[in-house]
Parts: sequence; structure tokens; C-alpha cells
Amino acid sequence: MPLSPVTKVYSVKDAKVFRLTADPAGGTATFGPAVDAPGIQSMEISGDIETKKLRGDNGPLASNSTLSGITVKVEHAKLSLAALAVITSGMVTESGTTPAQKSEYTLTGDQADMPSFKIEGVTPPNGVDIIGGDLHWTLYCCTLTKFPELGFANEEYRIVSFEADANPLISSGKWISAVINETAVPITA
Repeated sequence: MPLSPVTKVYSVKDAKVFRLTADPAGGTATFGPAVDAPGIQSMEISGDIETKKLRGDNGPLASNSTLSGITVKVEHAKLSLAALAVITSGMVTESGTTPAQKSEYTLTGDQADMPSFKIEGVTPPNGVDIIGGDLHWTLYCCTLTKFPELGFANEEYRIVSFEADANPLISSGKWISAVINETAVPITA
């Protein structure tokens, strides 16, 4: 019996971002290594549909609707300089020796063009109707629509968040996918 394409969706256990390194027409998209979005709290996906209506003879004659965009909004509990570098054009450098080690994220003026990246999120095992199964959402070619929300919060934890538009890959046309697994599998590189 085939796996049911209908399921509940409970929680999010993991999310990773991957820099899109190549996407040639007629070829295969390639991605950099997986970087964790630590303490993932939410991954919200929404879309925009443009509808055109044809009217005549004092009434509706036809309408067509087209998906015009997909957006993802992500919130995660911990700041990852490496994930920040993947979704922006910044760089992370590590230096020093104990007790003076440091990890530094830097974004320079010549890195103002935001790169494309893939994001994949997954439910915990049993986060779907199938005991031991999971659900993976993947958006293949994302670009930030505004700079990530970072900084500090007075006497409160600061939640890191970002929003991005998703576009189809040039190489395959893949835009978004949802995969229900009978047996839970981790996000792979």
C-alpha cells in the first residue's frame, strides 16, 4: 500500500541552510555544506497568487490564477555566525588561542549582493501521522528580502529571524518540495 500523502504536521526539529554555489541551465544545482539554524523555532512558508479576472456582458467570464511568489520566514533561538554568512555575503573568521579566542562575522560594502541559498526543515520523528516518520520542507533557491533581525533585547533572549523569497532553480525548475518519510531521516548535505 502506498504511503498516504495526507498528514498532521507537528513541530520543527531541525533546519539547515546551504549556499547555492552553481545553478546552470541544463545542468545540476550544487550547494555548499549544510549549516545549522540552531534552536529552530519556526519555519513559515506562504505564497502569493495573482488572479486576473475577465469580465464582459455585465458579468464574469473567466479567471486565471498564477503563483507569483513563495516566501519563507524562519525564527531560531541561537545566533550562528556561520548560518548568517551563508544567507548573507558575510564571512566568519576565527582567531586567537585560549583564553583569547574569537569568532567574528564581517560584512563589507563590496559584499552587499545577497547570495542564493537552500533551506530545509524537518519535523521530529512522529511529527507526522506515521509513527517514526517525518516531513521535510525544502525551498531550493532563496534570497533574503530584508536583513536578518539580530541584536539584543533588554532582560530577554533575542530570537534571530529572517525572511526570504524562494525562486525556482534554473537547472531543474524545483521551487519547493515536501517529503513525507515513512522512517525519519536527518537533513543531509
